[in-house]
Amino acid sequence: MLGPALALVHTGQAPTRSALTSALDVTRATAGAISAELEALGLITVDSSPAGGGRGRPSHRLAVDPSGPVVIAAQIHADGLSIALAGLGGRLEEPVHLPLPDATDPVRLLSAVARAGADLARASGRRCLGAALALPNPVTEPDGAALAALHFAWPSGTPVADLFAEQLRKADLGPRARMPLPSTVANDANLAALAEHRHGAGRGSRHLLLVTSGHRGVGGALVIDGRLHTGSAGLAMEVGHLTVDPQGRPCACGNRGCLNSETDPEALFAAADRTPDPRRPLLEQARELARAAAADPRARAAVDHVVDRLGLGLAGLVNILNPDRIVLSGLHRDLLAAAPERLAAVVADRCLLGRSGRMPIVAAEVTHAGLVGAAELAWEPLLHDPQAVAAGTVAGTRGERQK
Repeated sequence: MLGPALALVHTGQAPTRSALTSALDVTRATAGAISAELEALGLITVDSSPAGGGRGRPSHRLAVDPSGPVVIAAQIHADGLSIALAGLGGRLEEPVHLPLPDATDPVRLLSAVARAGADLARASGRRCLGAALALPNPVTEPDGAALAALHFAWPSGTPVADLFAEQLRKADLGPRARMPLPSTVANDANLAALAEHRHGAGRGSRHLLLVTSGHRGVGGALVIDGRLHTGSAGLAMEVGHLTVDPQGRPCACGNRGCLNSETDPEALFAAADRTPDPRRPLLEQARELARAAAADPRARAAVDHVVDRLGLGLAGLVNILNPDRIVLSGLHRDLLAAAPERLAAVVADRCLLGRSGRMPIVAAEVTHAGLVGAAELAWEPLLHDPQAVAAGTVAGTRGERQK
C-alpha cells in the first residue's frame, strides 16, 4: 500500500494520518506503519505532535519531504525550451527558459534540454530519480516517437524517447542521480491535463476535458477516472484538427479552419488585423491582446470571433465525450476570462449537455502545467513502487540526517 499512500499525500488528499487511514480503509496502526516507512524512505514528513481542530482525536500531519528527491521536467515549445526540477506534491522549482538553438534537429534540441536539466540536478544536491519531456505534437505509445512534428520539420516517427534517453546518458547529472536515469516523453496537452487533474482545476472530476492553446496551435486531453485517455497508440484527442470553419485559415496539417488555426495566438492577431512583435513571445502578446478587449473595440471583435470558433469546437467535443468539466488553459484561459458568457452561450447552443446548464467551463489553475505534468509522468515509477525506486536513497538520506 506504499504506492497508493504516497499518491494520496502527493496529491494533497491525505494531509493527516487520519485522512490516510480513511482513504486506504485500513486500521490506524497500519496507516501509522505505512507513513513511518514513507518517512524512512525520505519521501514524506510526519509531524511529531498530532494536529487538533477537527472532530475526533487529533491526527499527525503528513506532507511531502521538501528535501526529498526531484525529477527533471522539460518542455519544448514552438519558440523555446523550458526546464525545471520538481519535487513531490506538484512543487515546481523556478523554470529555466531558453531560446531554441539555431539548429532545431531533434538531437541538438534534446541535447540542449538534457544539458540544462543536468545543470539543475547537479546544482540542487538532491537525488534525481527521473526525467520527462513534454512535446508540442502527437507522441506514440509505448515507443515515444514524435508524429507530425510540424513546428520543427522533424521526420515523422522520430524516436524522441530513445534520443532523449541517449542525451541524458551523456550528461553529467551529479553523483546522486539514479543511473541510468529513467526518462519518458509525452504530448504537452496530455501532461497539462494530468497536472490540472491532480493539482489544479480538475481535482475531483471523473471525466475531465482540457483544451489549451500554447505558443502555437491547439491541444486537448481527456482524463477518465484519474487516467489519461490516449487511445490505442497514444494518439487520441488530437482536438486541434477538428474543423470549426471549412472556409477558415490554413492549418499546418493541410486543411482549413481547424481549431488549431482558428483559436491559437496567431488566429487572434489575424482577427484583430495586427502583427505581433517578433522580438517577444507570441503567447504573452496574445494574452495581452485578449485582456485589452475590455477597452479596445478591435480587440473585442477579435476575441468574440475567436471565442465563437472555440465554442463550436468545445460543443462538438462535449457531444462526443460527455465530460463533467472543461478546463481551458493557455490563451483559451484568457479568452474565457474576456468573454465567459459568450463562450458558455455558444457551447450551450450547440450541444445537448450544454443546454441543460450542467457543463462547467473553468480556467486552468496550475502554473507551467506542461512542466508539472511532465513531472507527474516522471514520478509514476515512484508512485507505483516507492520502496523499489527510492531504495537507493535510504542509506544516504539516513546518514545525512544523523549528522
